[in-house]
Amino acid sequence: MHCDIYKFPKHSDMYVYIARPDYPDDTDEIRDWLSVLPKDFRAGLGASQFVMHLDLGNTEKLARVDKAEVLTKLQSQGYFVQMPPQDVMRRQAEMRAKEAQDNKYD
Repeated sequence: MHCDIYKFPKHSDMYVYIARPDYPDDTDEIRDWLSVLPKDFRAGLGASQFVMHLDLGNTEKLARVDKAEVLTKLQSQGYFVQMPPQDVMRRQAEMRAKEAQDNKYD
């Protein structure tokens, strides 16, 4: 299974894998690969940045996620969302709360 991986500057350390089951035969026309994402979810992501194309068949394991889980999600829904580790999410939430508090008194 081939996939493309995107990141979103608005959400650091979050990556979205998009299935490319017909690769390389699906490259003849330009397509919006992110259109498989639910509209509300996609709207909240902001601008995307292409990270890389990956052949999961030739990849033994992935750094932060289980390869089998990624393959299952890609096959069932066409995408997989890799969330940041819990400690990163906690730091981001704390920073947003502090910014909101600081802005309240400006």
